[in-house]
Amino acid sequence: QVHLVESGGSLVQAGGSLRLSCAASGTIFSINDMGWYRQAPGKQRELAATITSGGSTNYADAVKGRFTISRDNAKNTVYLQMNSLKPEDTAVYYCKYWSADFSAWGQGTQVTVSS
Repeated sequence: QVHLVESGGSLVQAGGSLRLSCAASGTIFSINDMGWYRQAPGKQRELAATITSGGSTNYADAVKGRFTISRDNAKNTVYLQMNSLKPEDTAVYYCKYWSADFSAWGQGTQVTVSS
């Protein structure tokens, strides 16, 4: 099994920046994907960004150019650098890990962007 712990969520003003971290522990397969999803109040959970173990990235259109996902495979940690934050970025941000036959979610971290 894999256990994920997110951190870094906070209240920030519009235009500000935050860096989220997600540390994975347990049985980590060398080939895996990790990513960040978000869920705003009253809305479905949606993709923000993903990254493969080889470093290939994918971003939702809403965050392209503002968010950067990265990972440190030695630390089994994935990061989400969020710049130029907007009120519409307010959501609970969830980390996800998945490999060939297993997936896991973190507990989520709240990001609130005030206008």
